[in-house]
Amino acid sequence: MENLEKAVIGQLVSDNYRTAAVFRKHRIDFCCNGNRTVEEACTQKKIDLSTVTGELEFVLETKPEEGTDFNTWQPDVLAIHIVDRHHSYVASQIPVLQAYLHKLANVHGSSHPELIEIYSLFNGCAAELTSHMKKEETDLFPYIRQMVVAQENGTKPHAPAFTNVSNPITAMMQEHDQEGERFRKIQALSDDYTVPPGGCNTYRVTYALLKEFQDDLHLHIHLENNILFPKAATLENTFAG
Repeated sequence: MENLEKAVIGQLVSDNYRTAAVFRKHRIDFCCNGNRTVEEACTQKKIDLSTVTGELEFVLETKPEEGTDFNTWQPDVLAIHIVDRHHSYVASQIPVLQAYLHKLANVHGSSHPELIEIYSLFNGCAAELTSHMKKEETDLFPYIRQMVVAQENGTKPHAPAFTNVSNPITAMMQEHDQEGERFRKIQALSDDYTVPPGGCNTYRVTYALLKEFQDDLHLHIHLENNILFPKAATLENTFAG
């Protein structure tokens, strides 16, 4: 994008909510003071203009990842991908969304009480997902890796503490259902992430990030429920008998 220096911050965020992360990183107010240009904001805060415009260009030029056939992946490789891509995303976005939702609930909660409920629901989701991912990373996923190595070496994996892989898988799928339902409530309360008339940039960014979080969660759950878990169960069956 040309002339980023003269671009108005609020308009940039309105056009592409991902640019908010750049402004947030440099503590540039894109909401109440969003009528400034990038150059004006950098001058006022004594920030290197080329650094900010470079980061904005990267965000604006980054395209979504192309579709991938995850069915062809080995289960341990897929588990690593889930941790690196989806677990990391969830962990990094939870505090960002909590901060935005806290601000929105405080400022607009009296006139939009649904924000208070959305904030509460997201906090519940954050706590549950954090615990959920830890269990996968410390128990289930290492066992999947152990099974793959055992199969490659022609040996048998050590018996896991959870007896067989179906036990944690059943628990993980139930937790997936719970968080999916929690986000369906958030989606309904936010009117499908529709910013009310007169909503500020913070409102727009928060709802855009919530929708992105939900979209990522759907793919995350799909990869586990429909691909990784069946592969793990099938792999474990090869060691029976």
